[in-house]
Amino acid sequence: MAAEIHSRPQTSRPVLLNKIEGHQDAVNAAVLIPKEDGVITVSEDRTIRVWLKRDSGQYWPSIYHTVSSPCSCLSYHHESKRIFVGQDNGAVVEFLISEDFNKMTHVKIYPAHQNRVSAIIFSPESEWVVSTGHDKCVSWMCTRSGSMLGRHYFSSWASCLQYDKDTQHAFVGDYSGQITLLKLERQTYSTITTLKGHEGSIGALWWDPLQRLLFSGASDHSVIMWDIGGRKGRTLLLQGHQ
Repeated sequence: MAAEIHSRPQTSRPVLLNKIEGHQDAVNAAVLIPKEDGVITVSEDRTIRVWLKRDSGQYWPSIYHTVSSPCSCLSYHHESKRIFVGQDNGAVVEFLISEDFNKMTHVKIYPAHQNRVSAIIFSPESEWVVSTGHDKCVSWMCTRSGSMLGRHYFSSWASCLQYDKDTQHAFVGDYSGQITLLKLERQTYSTITTLKGHEGSIGALWWDPLQRLLFSGASDHSVIMWDIGGRKGRTLLLQGHQ
């Protein structure tokens, strides 16, 4: 049985440092640009925007790019300045951002899914882009050739994704409340195990590769810590949300 940690009253509050406004619809993803006062955002309004902090202290878009379909998620690799954007139509689009963050060049389109893309992870080590979608599958594609390497289907929407780049293991959360661990290979894969503990759809996953811990949050208001590295099935149930 999982251990339980219950919430305690919190007295501290986060401090609002800045606010970025401009999108005409829901912002689905935002990532900080390392070593820069910058943010990359994608939105349902079909725009990709790169915001840089100006001398006034405000953030203004240095890149404003419109695509053909609403943007659902993104993955950004800072060293190569490559950005991968998932769309509502199932496509993943790759762009290259200039060194001064003032220009974005289209690289290629990956036909990853038949429905909305829910999560993307780019692995520079293997040159793979791994993604999940509302077509109930996880796919992995080669960024060199743009070709599909593999695809695995689930019984419900694949909602979130984490990936261990050293071992090429993928963790996929779905709307049934299950988390599936897959070992991905070129042209093939194997299902390692299925983690069952949530009573609602999985909303978020986070993998700690150093401690070999997986954290999952679901619509059942709980967070579970899975001790993957210990291989003893140990879990910790965190209940602090209402």
